[in-house]
Amino acid sequence: MSNLVIVESPAKAKTIQKYLGKGYDVIASMGHIRDLPKSKLGVDVENGFQPQYTDMKGKEDVIKKLKEHAKKCDHVYLATDPDREGEAISWHIAQLLHLDMNADDRVEFNEITRSGIQAGMSNPHKIDLDLVNAQQARRILDRLVGYKLSPFLWKKVRRGLSAGRVQSVAVRLVVDRENEIRAFVPQEYWSIDAKFTAPPSRKVFAAKLVKVDGKRVDKTEIPDKATADALLERLQNASYSVQNVKKRVTKRHPAPPFITSTLQQDASYRLGFQSKRTMKVAQELYEGVDIDGLGAVGLITYMRTDSLRISAEAQQAAADYVTGKYGAEYLPPERRNYKSKKNAQDAHEAIRPSMPDMTPERVKSSLTADQYKLYRLIWERFIASQMADALLDTVSVDIEADNCMFKATGSTVKFDGFTVLYDDAKGDKSENKNLPELENGMEIKVKSLEGNQHFTQAPPRYTEATLIKALEENGIGRPSTYAPTITTITTHLYVEREGKQLKPTVLGEVTTELMKEHFPNILDVKFTADMENSLDDVERGKKSWVDTLEDFYGDFSKTLETAEEKMEGKRVKVPDEETDIVCDQCGRNMVIKIGRYGRFLACPGFPECKNTKKIVQETAGSCPLCGNKIILKKSKRGRSFYGCNAYPDCNFMTWNVPTEEKCPQCGCTLFQKGGKSGTLVCEKPGCGYSRPVGGGA
Repeated sequence: MSNLVIVESPAKAKTIQKYLGKGYDVIASMGHIRDLPKSKLGVDVENGFQPQYTDMKGKEDVIKKLKEHAKKCDHVYLATDPDREGEAISWHIAQLLHLDMNADDRVEFNEITRSGIQAGMSNPHKIDLDLVNAQQARRILDRLVGYKLSPFLWKKVRRGLSAGRVQSVAVRLVVDRENEIRAFVPQEYWSIDAKFTAPPSRKVFAAKLVKVDGKRVDKTEIPDKATADALLERLQNASYSVQNVKKRVTKRHPAPPFITSTLQQDASYRLGFQSKRTMKVAQELYEGVDIDGLGAVGLITYMRTDSLRISAEAQQAAADYVTGKYGAEYLPPERRNYKSKKNAQDAHEAIRPSMPDMTPERVKSSLTADQYKLYRLIWERFIASQMADALLDTVSVDIEADNCMFKATGSTVKFDGFTVLYDDAKGDKSENKNLPELENGMEIKVKSLEGNQHFTQAPPRYTEATLIKALEENGIGRPSTYAPTITTITTHLYVEREGKQLKPTVLGEVTTELMKEHFPNILDVKFTADMENSLDDVERGKKSWVDTLEDFYGDFSKTLETAEEKMEGKRVKVPDEETDIVCDQCGRNMVIKIGRYGRFLACPGFPECKNTKKIVQETAGSCPLCGNKIILKKSKRGRSFYGCNAYPDCNFMTWNVPTEEKCPQCGCTLFQKGGKSGTLVCEKPGCGYSRPVGGGA
């Protein structure tokens, strides 16, 4: 008997084929095979929003292969990813192959391991039409917004623009934050900081003024230098005594294992990965990697999840590892279970290693650098989530002088617990690591007393990590949408990157203000979150997908009609962004424009002066071959690399980052290889100099 198993990717097919063996043929659909047509709306809004699906262009050979294999086999199993998108792909394949929709053909693999595949194949079920309808509703919603709203933007702003239900709200968040920053007025305030000694100890410790005449000191109590100086004068000759010593043991709990959003955030903070890169690598780890001595193995569970649930088997495996590595005292009294957020779909476990005893070091030689970094992050976070609390001996001390109170705090590690493996603490810079022995009534000496000027800070711009966090907290999008949303708003030039920060472009600001005025619901955070909840209700079978679309489209179509009437004959101009680059033909300052292939420099004197230039981002250092400037470039896949500005006369290029440092042997630019803990290397042919980052020359 022959069985056909259809998955999405060749890597996943290879791994599953290894475990299923003879009698099974595993092939890949290469993702979706059918979709709404690109050339038209493809939705019959007059007849229940019926979608008009067509075979995707370029998938002809895949579809032919699927049909040929299906004819030869006795049974077809649909094993696409275990989420809405995967369910929809299975549904489309079932229709294409004319499979019985009531047959138990659908299998799901939460992890691509022998046990995970056996569990999936032992529990086939019908295609979940509620999941399919939730995906259809989302796809049609996005099509209605995109195909109805985008032409409006073309007419009123610029051709080629696109609007999206989730992406437009994400851009709004970035724009609103930029407006907050511009409107922010810094407020001056001062702090009084002291350093003390407590004889006979010579140890110096820090404390901060927290009360004056019984009133707590905040940012308004010491508004200027004059007030700070008056306090300093008052305290200069005062006597200082310890009045209140509090000692206690505090616990630090480990963070829960990753869900999609927290994985993307931590990979950004710790590894510098953009969300798209994180999800690409996570997909590879889930689908299977060739491990020396084992063959293809899926190293992590499914990476699109908002659930914190962990299987009992995984908890036991983690406990066995911790006991063997660190000892039983590193286990908590009871197994740790974490509570998912209220609207979590809870379809899958948290993201964890599929085999907790498979340590990162054991598989390092079989992984790429990115795979190893991300697997290590996932593995350490999961194992730590099942470990004992860290215990800290903390001390809090009040110090009184002339009816003023200073506070000093300190802590030492009593038991490292989970932090022996994974520590996510940011730390308090004002805290002393270890205070000297202090007792109530003890007289202490002031070593220094000073006023420090501060200014309140504007809210920071979003980074990918903080924007994902904001989207999640506001209920905008779902695990599978965070990375694509950020990719869309940056590639469509509504938002640009400045280092790790996300900054709205002029185009993004103009488009957002126009949509705020005419399509307030589309840009309303609560409205968008409510739509996500409605889609969740469709998935749970509590609401009809057609009713969901009707609820949205009735108001949307009226709003669009009203906006077109109000904007009849009007067009919004996108202001040019002036630069300090001078046009070498007429002397004007060039401006940034956006064309078919992205941003470029143009002379504002057009049509008299038609000079244009590419936008070039110069970097530190110079070319080791010819001495010209090094510029940042992008590969076809969007990866950053560095090349000589004199190309094609000089063809120098490197993936390593140029620095300000010079090679002590030849004087050329040193390049940083391998991140913060990597190596500085000289790329001049024949030199060969290298040293660790941060090491002496």
